Amino acid sequence: MSKDTATAPATERAKPVLPDAQTVTKVTHYTDRLFSFRLTRPRSLRFRSGEFVMIGLLGDNGKPLLRAYSIASPSWDEELEFYSIKVQDGPLTSKLQNIQVGDEVIVRPKPVGTLVLDALLPGKRMYFIATGTGIAPFASLMRDPDLYERYDEVIMCHTCREVAELKYGADLVASLADDPLIGEFVGDKLRYYPTTTREESPKMGRVTEKMKDGSLFTDLGLVPLDPANDRVMICGSMGLNTDVKEICEAAGLTEGSNSQPAEFVLEKAFVG
Repeated sequence: MSKDTATAPATERAKPVLPDAQTVTKVTHYTDRLFSFRLTRPRSLRFRSGEFVMIGLLGDNGKPLLRAYSIASPSWDEELEFYSIKVQDGPLTSKLQNIQVGDEVIVRPKPVGTLVLDALLPGKRMYFIATGTGIAPFASLMRDPDLYERYDEVIMCHTCREVAELKYGADLVASLADDPLIGEFVGDKLRYYPTTTREESPKMGRVTEKMKDGSLFTDLGLVPLDPANDRVMICGSMGLNTDVKEICEAAGLTEGSNSQPAEFVLEKAFVG
């Protein structure tokens, strides 16, 4: 079960005193390794759903300790949401996992990234391929109406070790069809394909294995990847990125970028 801390009333939020600092409005712990948090959003911050920014805290030496984090909230959201791992000896996450409502987090207002819709050519079907916290940029994109205006079908593939680690994504996907803001855009276009690698679940194995042996497509009643119709976004470990890239290229898909859109893109920034 997730555990929410209460959302802080606007009147009680501390005013940022650090450069680029924003105030924590909500923290949710999912497991002993995963949590999400929401921050106030700088009025000047503009970003495309799927991009990331540098966020962090002051280190013991008084200097900012920053890491790249995908923004999990959509571009229209009035707040910023992030989804993070907890690393007990991690320079940043060992501290970040202890934040509470009212605390401050540094947010550098320069969003970048390749997991944006503009980096892909038009298509009919979108595959989001993620492991662990790699689902964060897709949490942003799944809540963007533009995604559903561009694609007839969206497949959210998420692989984690245990069932509890799927909860953040599972809860989000389950809520979208009835969401008062974007539910009408989502309709029945969004499909969810979760797998686990350690704990028993309805679908076992890495998503890459499911793509290679074709069971992912069979399970969904779809044909294998087709460069004429399918688009793929990838975010996870270096191993996942490499494996899915090879699968995409073997199917005839070409890697795209902001300057040269194509059939698939992957994110090369990692949270440490």
